[in-house]
Amino acid sequence: MKNPIAATLEQASIQYVTNEGGPTLGYCPASGVTIIEQDGLKFKDLSKDGQLHPYEDWRLPADERAQDLASRMTIEQIAGLMLYSSHQNVPSPSGGFFTGTYGGKPFEEAGVKAWTLSDQQAAFLSQDYVRHVLVMAISGNRDGALWSNQMQAFAEAESLGIPVNISSDPRHGIDIGAEFTGGAGSRISKWPETLGLAATFNPSIVRQFGEVASREYRALGIATALSPQIDIATDPRWFRFSGTFGEDPLLSTEMARAYVDGFQTSDAGSADGWGACSVNAMVKHWPGGGSGEGGRDAHFGFGKYAVYPGNNFEEHLEPFVNGAFKLEGKTGEASAVMPYYTISHGRDDVYGENVGNSYNKYLITDLLREKYGYDGVVCTDWNITADEGAAIESMFGGKSWGVEGLSVAERHYKLLMAGVDQFGGNNDSQPVLEAYRMGVDEHGEAYMRERFEKSAVRLLKNIFRVGLFENPYLDAEQSKKLVASEPFVRAGHEAQLKSVVMVKNKDQALPLKPRSRVYIPNRYTAPEKHFIGFTIPERNESPIDLALAEQFFDIVEDPGDADFAIVAIRGARAGLGYSREDAAAGGNGYVPISLQYRPYTAEHARETSLAGDARERDVLNRSYQGKTVTTHNESDLDLVLETKSRMGEKPVIVTLFLVNPTVMEEFETSADAILVHFGSSDKAMLELLSGQAEPSGLLPLQLPANMRTVEEQFEDVPHDMACHVDDQQHAYDFGFGMNWQGVIEDDRTRKYGRKRS
Repeated sequence: MKNPIAATLEQASIQYVTNEGGPTLGYCPASGVTIIEQDGLKFKDLSKDGQLHPYEDWRLPADERAQDLASRMTIEQIAGLMLYSSHQNVPSPSGGFFTGTYGGKPFEEAGVKAWTLSDQQAAFLSQDYVRHVLVMAISGNRDGALWSNQMQAFAEAESLGIPVNISSDPRHGIDIGAEFTGGAGSRISKWPETLGLAATFNPSIVRQFGEVASREYRALGIATALSPQIDIATDPRWFRFSGTFGEDPLLSTEMARAYVDGFQTSDAGSADGWGACSVNAMVKHWPGGGSGEGGRDAHFGFGKYAVYPGNNFEEHLEPFVNGAFKLEGKTGEASAVMPYYTISHGRDDVYGENVGNSYNKYLITDLLREKYGYDGVVCTDWNITADEGAAIESMFGGKSWGVEGLSVAERHYKLLMAGVDQFGGNNDSQPVLEAYRMGVDEHGEAYMRERFEKSAVRLLKNIFRVGLFENPYLDAEQSKKLVASEPFVRAGHEAQLKSVVMVKNKDQALPLKPRSRVYIPNRYTAPEKHFIGFTIPERNESPIDLALAEQFFDIVEDPGDADFAIVAIRGARAGLGYSREDAAAGGNGYVPISLQYRPYTAEHARETSLAGDARERDVLNRSYQGKTVTTHNESDLDLVLETKSRMGEKPVIVTLFLVNPTVMEEFETSADAILVHFGSSDKAMLELLSGQAEPSGLLPLQLPANMRTVEEQFEDVPHDMACHVDDQQHAYDFGFGMNWQGVIEDDRTRKYGRKRS
């Protein structure tokens, strides 16, 4: 391989030079970069020609530098810049998903460090000019920093020396972020999931999260966050509900603004708010993905349609146009946006197309670019240019909804003409180059060169503004100390405490007295199929760390010896809305998504779906009326009821982990107190139960009275369900929550309003 770093990565040392009143420059001499001195200042010679070009001059604005560099790039280099890599792991695994090799060997046999670049990574950096890389699992914080350094040194050695913009999906959550930790050394501060942040009803906490998370991201070499997810979750069945700020447009708008300000504005002293601690925020998913018909999700062919029976499309834009695109900080707007996989059915009034959002010129150019004036990067969701899977329920096939009949290159061309800048999950530049040639044939060379440079400038600005051209390198030992440092961990823990919602406290059952005798029953979970496709085996285990619980209470094994019982359960959820077994038996394959624990029959579902596909391999009428489903964790309900029976008149405390709203009527009367959380540690929950902290969270969603109201609500409309009313006559509506004194009435409830059914 021509790259001089390839064979000597471990020996590639980093050097630094300082500028008085200017940035410190970090560079790798082995990459061929030297330092140019001019006007008493120092600059990196990234072009390696001994001249100071405008893009190398850190005194100039990012836009001017980006325009200069874009004009110097070949079409092949710009095509690579338009790519966003598939998921990368450190190190690349030898089996399962996202595999890689090292010198042609699996990692276990190659005898290399965990942070070494894989063969595939070196290839897409040098051959396809990829400069945007998505990282997932990291074996340790030090490994992550060193891997980032190796990638940057490798890229710096290439023509023009363009650094790599490394990105991550959210990785700070208690539950959902777990897939991003590859080992014990990969700790990071732990915060509530996005829905839990919303439950604080406090944008300042969300901004604090962004400020902390951006510091930790940059210490791992990550300069772009593929977040926040600011869809308003107007259908309670959507399996990505927990990644949102809930169903309320105003709350979601203010939380979105705070999140992006926290990530992007890290240097208050700079003229534009950007600095070396800034992280680009890629908000998702334009124009909102929370209204999938029947609650189904567009990762799958059976869930590709977003519908608007309440004619409420415009409200879904609020968190974008009045939140992430109208920041309080100097950075102004989120630097990137990702459209969702969905076909926003019937929303294109100009061209009349029902195609995936990224392919829709009306949504991207007419609406986003022209009406709302957004000029940041538009990056597709992952894998939308690939061919669809062999089966409609395939997770790993392409998601080219509405353009399945086009070739891969034709899809890239259509995306370019719609106004998209970047292609998510694609390491191969050839389809982009073929799309370029299609454009030359139709519009001429000058037109397509200008079109490519326009996207290149947007993409490059996001790399310039966060300081990567000056210094993309990390001190691995400092990274190890900073990530998950005590102040960051403490801030995350405090946010967890503030995110928990107490919805019931009959006869002041909580807080529990110190050293109370507590019974904590084991929780059984039947085998279940993960949404990716693999099977999770059955489990029978304590849902709470008993060793930790013993620091607060005396744990007993016999309910007869207990003063209280603590039952930890999860919300009910049945499936994703499609059944291969139903299709094999002659049905259309479509089944309900249930939010109740007992088997559910969809008596009140639509007879005819609002959207469908007339293709032979697809389904036009996606109705599931009259069909029955059973949730995989019905045993959680049994656990509450059985514990109540065994405890008699003694109090039963339920902690309920929600990723979706759930039907409460099946167990609520058997609980004396209920704490709802959206991703909180056992320690946080035990501190609340014991009174060391007081609940202050509010529901960022409605908890439905039954499944009939779930079926009859409109997928695109918030706050339109009948809510559960408990035996204390409290409605579990948006904005409801309790503390030790009773129902919370404060500035938060007055500002955002409590929506009543």
